Amino acid sequence: MALGKALVNNLNLMQGAFDEVENYFLYVGRGAGTNEGKLITVNTDTELDDVLGATDSYLKKQVYHAMLNAGQDWNACIYPLADGESWSDAVDYCMEQTSVEAIVVTDAVTASTDVEAYYAKTQAIMAEYRRPLFFIGRTRGIDTETESWADYKAAIKPLIKDILADQVSIVPDLWGMDVGTYAGRLCNKSVTVADTPMRVETGPLIGAWSDKPVDKDGRKIDTSILKDLDAARFSVPQWHPDYPGMFWADGNLLDAPAGDYQVIENLRVVQKAMRRVYVLAVARIGNRRLNSTPASIASNQTYFSRPLREMSKSVKIMGEQFPGEIKPPKDDAITIVWSTRTKVAIYIKATPYNCPKEITCNIFLDLSNQAEAA
Repeated sequence: MALGKALVNNLNLMQGAFDEVENYFLYVGRGAGTNEGKLITVNTDTELDDVLGATDSYLKKQVYHAMLNAGQDWNACIYPLADGESWSDAVDYCMEQTSVEAIVVTDAVTASTDVEAYYAKTQAIMAEYRRPLFFIGRTRGIDTETESWADYKAAIKPLIKDILADQVSIVPDLWGMDVGTYAGRLCNKSVTVADTPMRVETGPLIGAWSDKPVDKDGRKIDTSILKDLDAARFSVPQWHPDYPGMFWADGNLLDAPAGDYQVIENLRVVQKAMRRVYVLAVARIGNRRLNSTPASIASNQTYFSRPLREMSKSVKIMGEQFPGEIKPPKDDAITIVWSTRTKVAIYIKATPYNCPKEITCNIFLDLSNQAEAA
């Protein structure tokens, strides 16, 4: 004999929305004495003079140009360094308080070890928080009293030469607002993390870009200088002859030759997927629904492909297809391999779309003498 009973359980199937940190950047650097040693949040409604002081500072200038170039719905966090405080200690403190997609250090690197320290910090953050992100740093600007463009390039190229740091992007300080403009352009929500900052349709760079910097001899910067810096893996602005406006070139990363992460959009797509897959993986720990049976493998391939499916969604507007961030995942996008009874490896393939960065138009005449149809 038995007593009847009814039980009701609340099952969490992990179908809710993922937290989004994409386009949310942390800016760290020396300010003008206001809110030093504090983590502050800002958006397009914030008066920067109130939170960063009325006195001009390089940090405030870069944040301002990031806001201009990011456009609508921009928000960020800022940590003005206290006197004697290092960016590394500041980042450690900020990581305890918030999660971001990228960290922008507005004080110039002075040695290659500074760049290596950025990369080391990305690995330390990943190890402690399982938090993928990237760094954007800058070099100093040209000394217009003593340096030619050749001198300047020779001085800054060693800062990143032979460095392998595929989560670091370095910007030369040519116009004085470059790093903020670049960071803001990456946060423009009219496009996605899969779009290159080179994209012309995003619009021109906003700011005083028509006044080109000069060297000690009065030579204005030209595209040969920008091309040389780009080839050295710096991220630089550019312009197109007979086309109005200033734009950006590739968002270069310090990856190895032939590496997958030589440009920023490839890294951002993968890191976005990493953040979402991590949440799903944690929820499966100790859950026997993930096992080595064919039915479980098939079920969990669907489960772990959710971020790819969501990132691949496209939209059709007025008959024109706007692609998602990646191509829709195929059947082989998720591979699940059991190495022991308690350890499983999951391989996830994200496939980006092609993107034209060099377009060649060939025009020819048709001089064939064919009789026209009556």
